[in-house]
Amino acid sequence: MPRIERYLIREFARAFAAATVVLTLVGLGGIAADLLAEIARGRTPAALLLSQLGLRIVHYQPVLLPLSLFIGLMLAISRLYRDSEMAVLNAVGFGPRQLLRPVATIALPVVLVIGLCSMWAVPTALRTSRAMVESANRSLLVAGLEPGRFVELPGAQGVLYVTDMSADGSHFQRLFLHRENEDRLDVITASSGELFFDGLEERYLRLLDGFRVEGSPDALDFRLMRFERNDIRVPPRGANDGRRPEALLPTAALLAMPGPFAWAELHWRLGPPLLAAVLAVLAIPLARSSPRAPRYGLVLLALLGYLLYMNLLILGQSWLGNGQTAAPLGLWWLHAPAAFVAAMLLARDGSLGRKPRRRR
Repeated sequence: MPRIERYLIREFARAFAAATVVLTLVGLGGIAADLLAEIARGRTPAALLLSQLGLRIVHYQPVLLPLSLFIGLMLAISRLYRDSEMAVLNAVGFGPRQLLRPVATIALPVVLVIGLCSMWAVPTALRTSRAMVESANRSLLVAGLEPGRFVELPGAQGVLYVTDMSADGSHFQRLFLHRENEDRLDVITASSGELFFDGLEERYLRLLDGFRVEGSPDALDFRLMRFERNDIRVPPRGANDGRRPEALLPTAALLAMPGPFAWAELHWRLGPPLLAAVLAVLAIPLARSSPRAPRYGLVLLALLGYLLYMNLLILGQSWLGNGQTAAPLGLWWLHAPAAFVAAMLLARDGSLGRKPRRRR
C-alpha cells in the first residue's frame, strides 16, 4: 500500500474514533437520563442500572456509528482541503476519486460492525434487557426492598418495611405499609405475605393475617379492619417497553415470518449498514471546501443530511409496516437514489484527479 494511502487511512481512523467517542458520550447522557426516569417511576429496578445502560448503548450503536463515520470522514477530508494538502496530493495525481480506496478501508469494517449490531446484537440486547427486567420484577430483593429497612416505593406509592424475606425475594414476614393519597391515610400491617402475578403484567402483594387503618387525619375519621388476606397492587413493570414483538426476534426468524411488520423490521435492520456505506461515499464530494471556509460548517451539513436520511428511514418503515408501501419495494426507494446521488457527486468531483500535463 502506498505511503500516501497509509497516511490518509490513519487520519481518517483518528477522526472517526474521535467522533465516535464524542457522540457516544453525548448519547450516553440521554440514555442514562431516560433510564433514571424509568427507575424513578418504578418501571425498572434500580439494581439493573448498569446492565440496562450497557444494553441500551448496544441498541443505539447502529444509529450512532453511521453519523460518527460521516462526521469523522468529512472533518478529516475537509482538513486536507483547508491545509492545502489536497493541492499537494493533486500535484502528484492523487485527487478526490483516489480518496475512495482509503475511505473504503475505514468504512467497510465499520459497515460490517454496524450490520452485525443491527442484525444480531441489537435484537439480542433487547431480548436480554426484557428478560432481566421480567426476572428482576419477580423478586422484591432486586426491586430494592431490603429486610429491616424502611423503603420508599417508586412513584410516591408509600413506605414499606419488612422484618424478614426469603432467599428468592418472593415471600416476606411482618410487613408494615404506609400510604397517603391526597387527604387519606392508609396504614397496613401483616404477619406474612408474598409477591404474585395476575396475568403477565400486573404484580400484587398478597398480605396474610393483618390489620388495615384508613381515614382522613383532618376529619378524624378512621376505620380499623382486620383481614385474613389483602392484595395490594405493585407499580407497573418496565418489561413492556412498547416495542412490537418483531423487534425482539432474530433475523433468521424474520425471514421466515410473513406479514408487513416482519418485512418492515427486516428492512429497518438492513438500513443502518446501507446508510453508513452511502454516507461514506457522500463524504468525499461534500467535504470539498476552500482553505478559508469555516471547518465546522460542514459538520452542520453532515448532521442535517444524516437527520434527513434517518427520518426517511423511520417514515419508510412506518409506511411498510402499515402496508402503504409495497413489500417488494421495501426501503430500496430511499437507498437506491441516495447511492446514485453519491456515485454521481463522486464522479463529478474527480476534476482534481487529472494528472498534470508534461511540458515539452
